[in-house]
Amino acid sequence: MIPAEDLQCLKVIALAGGCKGQIFVSTQTIGELLGTSQQTASRRLKSLEANGLITRAIVADGQHVNVTARGEEELRREYGDYCRIFVEHATAYVLNGTVVSGLGEGKYYMSLAPYKQQFLSLLGFEPYPGTLNIRLAPGSMPARKKVDALSWTRIKGFSTDGRTFGDAKCIACRIGDTPCGIVVPGRTHYPEDIIEVIAPIALRRKLGIEDTDTVSVEVGQ
Repeated sequence: MIPAEDLQCLKVIALAGGCKGQIFVSTQTIGELLGTSQQTASRRLKSLEANGLITRAIVADGQHVNVTARGEEELRREYGDYCRIFVEHATAYVLNGTVVSGLGEGKYYMSLAPYKQQFLSLLGFEPYPGTLNIRLAPGSMPARKKVDALSWTRIKGFSTDGRTFGDAKCIACRIGDTPCGIVVPGRTHYPEDIIEVIAPIALRRKLGIEDTDTVSVEVGQ
């Protein structure tokens, strides 16, 4: 863990183009960007260099610096922390919609062992053969876009008997107290306002719902 002051200096260099290649900076410029003195800026640069986060070459009126692979790794770690704060740790998103009939393909795909095994490992349950298809209400579309920005899990495709089955992605959710998952095939034919939900049980039977009935899906905390 590098000091916060060094991390801020590293960010300033990266924003100036230091991740793309060598850039020219002066301690005066760095100091102004950090709101510190030239002496403090110089100490920050020396510290970054000593920790292998930047390389630099001193010249008469400044220095040429660039962010190293290790420096980029530190910045990516910081970026990941902010993603978890503002996206993954956000209040749960609720998607409201009405039940609609699908094309019947979900039952077939959810019966395939390679998919079933991955869902069991990643979501903690083996899916009931079939999906609950929900057409989202217009008011839930902004939440749907935020859900799309969350960290989804890849479901790997496979080949068997001369046929190839593609990748998909899923994210954990729940309907009431039932753990579920939203699944998006790699090559989806559904419009944006349709989601497919899998669960360890037959959702229609458990919830007592039919086409046009309303249902709420919660994603997140």
